[in-house]
Amino acid sequence: MENYFRMDMDKRSIDGISNLGLAHIGDAVFEVLCRGYLCARGGKTVDNLHRSTVAMVKAPAQAAYVDKLLPHLTEEETAYYRRGKNSHVHAVPKGATPAQYAKATGLETLFGALYLAGQTDRLNELFHIILEENQ
Repeated sequence: MENYFRMDMDKRSIDGISNLGLAHIGDAVFEVLCRGYLCARGGKTVDNLHRSTVAMVKAPAQAAYVDKLLPHLTEEETAYYRRGKNSHVHAVPKGATPAQYAKATGLETLFGALYLAGQTDRLNELFHIILEENQ
């Protein structure tokens, strides 16, 4: 039986997924990491958890995280980020600029590729770099 919590796709299979397909799964992975982090900190109501999660996952916040992560990425990770950043999206949310949304899509594409490759330790490392700024 396939374990969808612990993926292990090869690079060729991952590269066969569209940029926005990788961003689709990466969006969910990033949100789960944020929700886990916030729940582990404790002491928040459901409403506060929701607000804090939204604050972390919105495009302007993700764009700021990218600036902090870029120096820590490998060449392959940077390539996935660029794939997502350069995707042609048809709509940008009201609260973000096109540049912020492009960076956020790049971050989600990177997180999606790492998740599908089963590189959860690396995801955790990158997420901790993001958290250094928030603590």
